[in-house]
Amino acid sequence: MSACLGAGLDYIFYVRWHRTRQLAARARWTSRWGRRMAHCAGVTIQSSGTFPTHGLLTCNHVSYMDILVLASIHPQIFLSKSDVRDWPIIGWLTRCAGTLYIVRSDKSEVARVPQMFEPAVTQNLVVTLFPEGTSSDGRQVLPFYSSLLEPAVQNSWNVTPAWIEYEVKGGDACHDVAYWGNMTFLPHLINLCAQKQTLATVRFGTPIPPGLNRKELARELRSNVQTLGRFKL
Repeated sequence: MSACLGAGLDYIFYVRWHRTRQLAARARWTSRWGRRMAHCAGVTIQSSGTFPTHGLLTCNHVSYMDILVLASIHPQIFLSKSDVRDWPIIGWLTRCAGTLYIVRSDKSEVARVPQMFEPAVTQNLVVTLFPEGTSSDGRQVLPFYSSLLEPAVQNSWNVTPAWIEYEVKGGDACHDVAYWGNMTFLPHLINLCAQKQTLATVRFGTPIPPGLNRKELARELRSNVQTLGRFKL
């Protein structure tokens, strides 16, 4: 509770002070507090590879913790499904972070994605998205939706693949960290915070240069993410 209060006060003074580049300030604020909140949840973070300097970052999706973990590594802006906005704690954090929300089943919203990305890109921020469209138990990589990659194709942006995984000391990450199926948020969060030690590992791959159409790009990214996760293809 004290961490949330501190984050709120810090947000008011820090983000409001940087009005001219508020989106970048929000990304920096989220990076700082993502690290602190992950620590409060008992999550240790390690990463390998190089975080991209521009373009899009695509990652497999395991848990609501993914946003905190990725944000703690480097400031960035996230694209998320709209219902995350109303989740306790995480929803508030993502709203403060300047997260872009989308109803994926609404084709008109998907068509607006290039315009949604523009403010972040003009402030040299990487936009991170989870093209599986939902979270999984972390033991597989679901097919990637290509529609969200259209801005990268239209604007000739690099797209960087990333892989995230969790290990729980004395527990099972598929149930204690992964948030999927019919799990309920608050009981899951309480159980996660009760774990003795959780390790989050992120691997960044090599950026994929422009030149592919969105469906080709989706297939290439998924293959790269699987390789980073050391899946047998």
